[in-house]
Amino acid sequence: MISVELALRLRETGLRWRPESGDRFVVLQPELDHEIFTISEMTIEAHHYPTGTVLGFNGTTEWALDSVAEEDALWLPREDQLRDLLGATFRSLARSTMDTYQVVVERGGHFEESFWGDTAAEAYALAVLALVSAAVDRPS
Repeated sequence: MISVELALRLRETGLRWRPESGDRFVVLQPELDHEIFTISEMTIEAHHYPTGTVLGFNGTTEWALDSVAEEDALWLPREDQLRDLLGATFRSLARSTMDTYQVVVERGGHFEESFWGDTAAEAYALAVLALVSAAVDRPS
């Protein structure tokens, strides 16, 4: 799992989240930021409205929370979600003998780029961060 700090960097760079069953998140409030929640139709459900998405707590586990606005929740994408976000740019994932992970991506017209992390998810997240940053910084 990636850190809250790395998830914040992804969001601040422009990565958007459409909450779905199985997604993990934290609530950005000091008393809850250490609790990791998982969306499940049984306990936490994403309600999509024209005005925004609300994460509804169905009362079985979190009696103190009725709902949380999406902007108050921070997505902690899983390894498979991060790999999917890389799409066709993804080339490989390798584990080093030093117990670190390397993700290699290749954007059209660029050399391959490597991103290293202590976990595979962290390496994927750093690669996604670079790609999202490059897309945001690209001149129109």
